[in-house]
Amino acid sequence: MVASMKVLHIVKTAVGANWAYEQVRVLCSLGIEVVVALPSDTEGLAPKYREAGATVVRANLDFPAREPWRIPATLRACRQLVADIRPDLIHTHHVGTTFIARLALGKNSPIPRVFGVTGTLHLEHGFFAWLDTHLAGPRDYWIATCRWTQRKYATLGIPPNRVFLAYLGTDIKNYPSTRTGILRDELKIPADVPLVGMVSLFYAPKWYLGSARGHKGHEDFIIALARLRQERPDVRGVMIGGTWGGGQWYEDRVRRFGKKLCDGSLQFSGTRSDVSTIYPDLDLAVVPTHSDGLAYSVVEPLLAGVPVVATNAGGIPDLIRDGDTGWLVPPANPAALVRAVLDALADPEEARRRAARGRNLTRNLLDLEKTGREVAAVYEKVLAVPAPRLVGRIESPGQTAAVQSDATVMRSQLPSTEV
Repeated sequence: MVASMKVLHIVKTAVGANWAYEQVRVLCSLGIEVVVALPSDTEGLAPKYREAGATVVRANLDFPAREPWRIPATLRACRQLVADIRPDLIHTHHVGTTFIARLALGKNSPIPRVFGVTGTLHLEHGFFAWLDTHLAGPRDYWIATCRWTQRKYATLGIPPNRVFLAYLGTDIKNYPSTRTGILRDELKIPADVPLVGMVSLFYAPKWYLGSARGHKGHEDFIIALARLRQERPDVRGVMIGGTWGGGQWYEDRVRRFGKKLCDGSLQFSGTRSDVSTIYPDLDLAVVPTHSDGLAYSVVEPLLAGVPVVATNAGGIPDLIRDGDTGWLVPPANPAALVRAVLDALADPEEARRRAARGRNLTRNLLDLEKTGREVAAVYEKVLAVPAPRLVGRIESPGQTAAVQSDATVMRSQLPSTEV
């Protein structure tokens, strides 16, 4: 481990992104000095970060796209934070915080920056993919959390020695595979009734990306369930998860859509803290996402030994290999979902075999201690790279002008919604 390594982690939320906390926890255990910037230093995961050994500072450094007049103040706050902390390396965890760090410090910042790319959505849109690479300087690096992302940056012209692969780990011991009946008792569904479920938060459509529906595919699940019951009227469905951010209106719309199409055969369970416990009550987990990294909606059921039907989107194929560890279908294709679900329900023994192979693969790839060490190894490699000779001071007039110019471009082109 690099001696006296101090890493500043910038996270846009204190109440979500549990994977960032888990990563920091392992890094602290490895002896790395971690400072975490969160919008709140008291709420959500802030106390757990401290318990893990990290220093927590309050700083809201997400890109304020809905309030563009706050951009200059946010950039100043980022520069001041970095000046106060004096980190050896900066690790950003979201698109918005990454853009702020790059704009605030400039392309020629002497401090190396690592962007942990957990999702694929911004890379699927040309303008935001361009911003990602355009704002990066010679000391910017990326940690892809799935192979799709790694390949995408190669197509965008980023050299392979600047893009690392390190999966988001999880506590692989926290997923019992024994059915408790808790969920079925709540929903009043007998043990012998086939139950298929979708576990995902409701993310409102991103209109600026041309989306009329959320990217997790809730509507596809509903359409597929309605068609599925035409051939298997005994099948019941459940959606587990609440609303993320200000998308309650979208969850309400999806609920109305489900009630209309499924006529009582679909139930909603809302936000829960016992997902790992209730997963085994499902006969099948369905992941109809249109865009994702290596989503927990695939990881968790596999660790619980539940068969999975998922879409061939983003990082999903890293774990779901059609015919081996589950069923893989094209995104936005409810008819393909129906065929795969019927296949899985028709052969429970084969479904269990695929789930078992998927569980083994997941436990091997996503052990939290292993993935944490992989991230630490990325830090060592990045810090071992000599700084380019031509490095300007962060406060230099030329760099300040460049930052202002880039910020002006973003204000003029970004729609008024979150990045």
